[in-house]
Amino acid sequence: MSLSHFQYPLDVVHHPQFEPEVKRSILASWASDAHAVEGKPALWKQPTVRRPFSVDDMMNALRHLDGSAR
Repeated sequence: MSLSHFQYPLDVVHHPQFEPEVKRSILASWASDAHAVEGKPALWKQPTVRRPFSVDDMMNALRHLDGSAR
């Protein structure tokens, strides 16, 4: 499966075939400063997604991942 399949951070979290470590790695790569939207530091846009997502979206996905890993 291509990473372009995912459009938002929670899409990664809910993927049934990836281990939590893989999901965390994907989310960490999306959170890279390299994907920050110029002039809007609270938004990121991974090249394969349609719309930017916010810091809050990313943090929510990580919290969800942490909760489901327990």
